[in-house]
Amino acid sequence: MGSIGVSPFRRFSNYLSLIKFSHTVFALPFAFIGFTLAVTKAPHHSFKWDALVEILLCMVFARSAAMSFNRYLDRQYDAINPRTARREIPAGVIKAENALLFTIINSVLFIATTWFINSACFYLSFVALAVILFYSYTKRFTALCHVVLGVGLSLSPIGAFLAVTGYFAWLPVLFSLSVLTWVAGFDIIYALQDEAFDRSQKLHSIPAAIGISNALIVSILLHVCSAVFVVAAGFVGHFNLIYWTGALFYAAMLTYQHLLVKPSDLSKVNIAFANTNGLASVVFAIFTIISLLVY
Repeated sequence: MGSIGVSPFRRFSNYLSLIKFSHTVFALPFAFIGFTLAVTKAPHHSFKWDALVEILLCMVFARSAAMSFNRYLDRQYDAINPRTARREIPAGVIKAENALLFTIINSVLFIATTWFINSACFYLSFVALAVILFYSYTKRFTALCHVVLGVGLSLSPIGAFLAVTGYFAWLPVLFSLSVLTWVAGFDIIYALQDEAFDRSQKLHSIPAAIGISNALIVSILLHVCSAVFVVAAGFVGHFNLIYWTGALFYAAMLTYQHLLVKPSDLSKVNIAFANTNGLASVVFAIFTIISLLVY
């Protein structure tokens, strides 16, 4: 249904919409940070185009698998939720079985790509894939689903560092912890829109569990933690003023989104979720990478 007579370009754009490809802007900049950390601070490692391309492919394949699987698994809920009823699967634009096939293909491509990176990335790719796919089940039994999503996206900086070096280090871990708490915090804000729906369907989320006002407090605390990890990374990495300028902007964007969303007014949730966080991620990454390159 919905595929007959559709041009290849239109079909391609439908899948980009299915996986919300524009939201790659959240984790991808932190992967670039992890990559730059490896080539500038790790001994005996330098910039290589093939490593960068492999990291980019891993990010695209992993995220595509995770998002398409989420849409596949949630298709029945999406169909009865007014906010999501127009998504590709419930709207009949993409068949459910095709979305599942898309998930499988991207999962295989992700694992195959890690094989060409190093053995550590290959073996850990199964763990990473399990985490990002498992997230889609979590709202069926725990309000901590936001944290699981954060864990999934937090793998980007440490994964990129591991892809170049083959080992772990504290500095990329601090950036990963910042991503974890940042993502969990803004996913709570996003979930505010479905608080009533989640309760009616017995789905789990922080807003559904403790209410909108308390959920916003939890989100603020998580974003405070994210800022603290960014500060800690600055000290551990002995970054210069360029980094601290980016860190200040990052903290300002985290603060700004909480000024946009109030318990009595959720009209700006999408602005806070997409625009503010996307800008925070990209600008912070640019300042961090420049700081590393001119250090």
